[in-house]
Amino acid sequence: MTINLDAGSPAAPAMSGARCSFAAWLALAGLFGVAILLRHVLAANTDVSWLLTAGERMVDGGRLYVDVIETNPPMSVLAYLPAVVISRITGLAAKTVVDALVFIAIFASLICCTSLLRRSESVAGARGWPLVLLAFVVLAILPTQSFGQREHIALIALLPLLAISLVRITGGTPPRWLAIAAGLGAAVTLAFKPHFALAVYVPFAIVGMVTRLSWRVLLLPEHLTAAVGGTLYVAVTAIVWPEFFTEILPLLRDVYVPVKPPLMALLERPAISLWAIALLAIVALQRGRQLASSLVVIIATSTAFAAAFLLQGKGWPYQSYPAIALALFALGFALIQDNGSSRLWRFGIGLLLLALFVRSMLWFDVAFDARPLQERVAQLGQKNPAILAITAEPGIGHPLTRAVGGSWVSRQQGLWIDTYLTVMRRGGMLDDARAAAFESYAERERRRLIADIRRTPPTILIVDDLTGSASDWLEAHPDVAGLLTDFQHIDTVNKVGIFTRKASGG
Repeated sequence: MTINLDAGSPAAPAMSGARCSFAAWLALAGLFGVAILLRHVLAANTDVSWLLTAGERMVDGGRLYVDVIETNPPMSVLAYLPAVVISRITGLAAKTVVDALVFIAIFASLICCTSLLRRSESVAGARGWPLVLLAFVVLAILPTQSFGQREHIALIALLPLLAISLVRITGGTPPRWLAIAAGLGAAVTLAFKPHFALAVYVPFAIVGMVTRLSWRVLLLPEHLTAAVGGTLYVAVTAIVWPEFFTEILPLLRDVYVPVKPPLMALLERPAISLWAIALLAIVALQRGRQLASSLVVIIATSTAFAAAFLLQGKGWPYQSYPAIALALFALGFALIQDNGSSRLWRFGIGLLLLALFVRSMLWFDVAFDARPLQERVAQLGQKNPAILAITAEPGIGHPLTRAVGGSWVSRQQGLWIDTYLTVMRRGGMLDDARAAAFESYAERERRRLIADIRRTPPTILIVDDLTGSASDWLEAHPDVAGLLTDFQHIDTVNKVGIFTRKASGG
């Protein structure tokens, strides 16, 4: 990212520069207000709500991958632990604390980038404040319902490394402490998902080629910091959470990874179209001119994130956020920096950028919305209810449980293993031998559920016949249904049944 905060040119009157700076700060404040408003208008993110629940279990002494089952590496939960701790100390809602911490991270990342790039030659011809505002919009407003997701945080953490790369490419030498800070951010990005290694190492590769450092790029402080941080993270995971390697990775390999849409179906998702159109618009704007080094770094990193989106193979909107965010920023940057196109052509590209931005916001806002169910459960008036949901859809129970001030009975987000195995059987992905072997995963999931019900008897039961056939599942598994015979049906919201315990003697 190339950002220059110098307002105006040296020849411009001082008052003009002051007015420009004041208007820019006013615009930033306005955009910040919009971003905060969105956090109150949009539904809470399903995964963030669950990961906060997982973090609370850890703070209360539970063991990750034993007392709380999460399919992602430890960083997916660790990233939200500060919000859990601050929430416990202050009494603020954990979701509110997450939003505040993410906003702080956005400002810190942008300050780090501007500190690195304000005197860089790579910003020649670029007007700095529009880029700062564009970057803020991409980071704070574009994500909509994906705000605070792991991909969102990963991109925020990676931005200083992109800034460091631009400084290196233009022959500059960044301050060592900023290089180390950028390396730490890269290590955080790596810790979320192994796929993100593509995006982390693309900037290093470009720096190595352009500066002819070759393999010596690995000795730069930002790379050494990222490498050491990543290695320590893996070592700590192996020592503190060995179950991730012994229990979770085999489960992911056998059950989670095989269930995914065909590649052509992934390519047809809006994510790839939005990303590709943004990059094609940059090519159209440049019209044969050589791309600036800054654009090369941003586009290449965006492409790496797009590859990571395809490698994950699920096609969920939040997984495409880093690729689309960088592509839109690159298009905006190219538009701001462009001096060789007609006003009409620039106006057309600007309209296209706006359209892509709005469509991307809608794409990132695609999520299961259980707010009608949440409202009905809240009307039951139970204080601190213990909630159990028979469903594979995580959006049924999260953020509903947090919104009504309840506690989640199960140690995992939902009963997804049995559902995934059913999909594999229907798709002919399992022969009899493999089906028998993989049935053990579903049986283990069911045994855990039974133990959870006995440990924390639910007071509210939710049965999902909307996204699955939970009623049929309970009928097929009397060992679970037998523990829930004292529940009575209260209401059904969009084929999702709500049950509460019968009153004593009822």
